[in-house]
Parts: sequence; C-alpha cells; structure tokens
Amino acid sequence: MGDEMVKAEALQIIGLCTSLLPRLVVFDLDYTLWPFYCECRSKRDMPSMYPHAKGILLALKDKGVSLAIASRSPTPDIANTFLDKLGIKSMFVAQEIYSSWTHKTDHFLKIHQRTGVPYNSMLFFDDEDRNIQAVSKMGVTSVLVGNGINLGALREGLNKYSQNLKKLEKNKLQWSKFPKQADSSGYK
Repeated sequence: MGDEMVKAEALQIIGLCTSLLPRLVVFDLDYTLWPFYCECRSKRDMPSMYPHAKGILLALKDKGVSLAIASRSPTPDIANTFLDKLGIKSMFVAQEIYSSWTHKTDHFLKIHQRTGVPYNSMLFFDDEDRNIQAVSKMGVTSVLVGNGINLGALREGLNKYSQNLKKLEKNKLQWSKFPKQADSSGYK
C-alpha cells in the first residue's frame, strides 16, 4: 500500500475521532517508525520506514495534529541523518533524540517545555513496554507497537486517547458537583 493510500485510510480513521484528536502525537524511532536500530547502521545507508508510517504522519499533519519524536539513541547523528534522508525531519515540532539511562520521561519533560502541550493532550507510540508504562504515569496516552506504527495501532491509539479524554471529562464533572471548601482562613 503506497503512502497516499495509507494516508487516505488514516484520514478515514482520524475522521471518526475529529472532536477528540490529540494535540500532539509523539513517536519513538527505532522499531516504531523504522525497522532497525540506528546504532546498527551507517549514515551512508538509505533508511526505510515501516509501510504505513509516512502515510500516517502525513494524515496527522493534514488534520492539524502536531508531531514529535522521543527517541533514546546512542547515535542521534545517524537518526537525524535518516530523518533528513527520508524527508520527514521538518514534520516534527520537537525532536528529543539522545542517549539516556532513564525512561522516556526526560524526553517528555522537554517536549512539554518546548510545546506547552499538556501531557493528557498527547498520544505516544513506542515498541518498549517500559517506556509505555513510564510515560503513561505522566498522563500521556501510550500505545505499545509490536511491528512498528500501522493503521491498526493508529486506530487503537485514537480510541484509547478518546476513552482517556472522556474519563478525564467525567472526573472533572463529578468533582465540580462538590461544594467548594473553605480554606483554613475561613475564606471561600
């Protein structure tokens, strides 16, 4: 399936969620957007992406959703070269690509600082469960991908994001029913 066909199908999937789209979708690189580790490649190599990846990126951009990268890599120079070679580097409003001993939480702190997008308005795709668990605790809707980003993972992510947003709104509504408590000074 070519990029334009994938984009068209991704736009259909996105169209089902128009009122509940995330403001920012964040992608890991290795084994999420492309099927390899950067450190096992050379800058001279011509990279390839998973078959649905570029079409999904294009569809999200068309719908006004911002994109970012959160990648833990010992070779950020190779990752950046590959983004350039694939012609997608300019699609991302934030590119946090660096080696880190922590989970992706450091990457997300920087993405949040750079973009101002609240964590609960983000959707994240990664191939490592430990990253999904850590970033989810920050309030980011996170989806584990088994064989890279594809239309099924996009659908799952948008559905999960929509469900999380509805839970958040329901909780806000429930809490708004409680009377405001006076603080210790006696003022309301």
